[in-house]
Amino acid sequence: MRAPLLALLGLLSLAPARAADDPASAVPVAPSADPNQVRPGAYVLDPDHGKITWSVSHLGYSTYYGQFAGLTGTLTLDPKAPEKSQLSVSVPLGGVITGSSRLNEHLAAPDFFDTAKFPSATFTATKVEPTSPTTARITGDLTLRGTVRPFAIDATFNQAGIHPVDQRYTVGFDGRAVIKRSDFGINAYLPLLGDEVTLRIEGEFKAAP
Repeated sequence: MRAPLLALLGLLSLAPARAADDPASAVPVAPSADPNQVRPGAYVLDPDHGKITWSVSHLGYSTYYGQFAGLTGTLTLDPKAPEKSQLSVSVPLGGVITGSSRLNEHLAAPDFFDTAKFPSATFTATKVEPTSPTTARITGDLTLRGTVRPFAIDATFNQAGIHPVDQRYTVGFDGRAVIKRSDFGINAYLPLLGDEVTLRIEGEFKAAP
């Protein structure tokens, strides 16, 4: 998901920033949930706080959950020109977390992600459409197992400001999306194992040095 995601997050370009001529005025001391306070510029995804939680129907008996962690990505925000915002995210497929080492190995095998050939998925955003002052639909190209398909994320801006732990300017988002794994050639155990996979995306982006 070259970046994706959560464009994931050009949604910070939801509203024009109220930056004054003094750049410091665009950086509130305390975190703010007001998207008008977001600082434009370049950001990098914090790999410790960039995750995708996925869920799929397991033979109709339960909903099975797993997670991808260690995402990397870059984001460029231009609040005054949302169409110029850029997002790129990479998801390491070999790092899938399920709580079962045997299942982790199976998901990495050719039945599913085939990580020997396709070690990562990527998302690149191509369009950001605000849906409210703090939400947006982010569309772009998702590459998985060598197949490229259109992909959309419904993203929510959480807040932005100086992070209390590392003192770096940070912007945070949540995202939701659904994909059909068969669209990417992942057909193992269909239709017993669900085709639709629900994604919950979290991302914290740090201002680039």
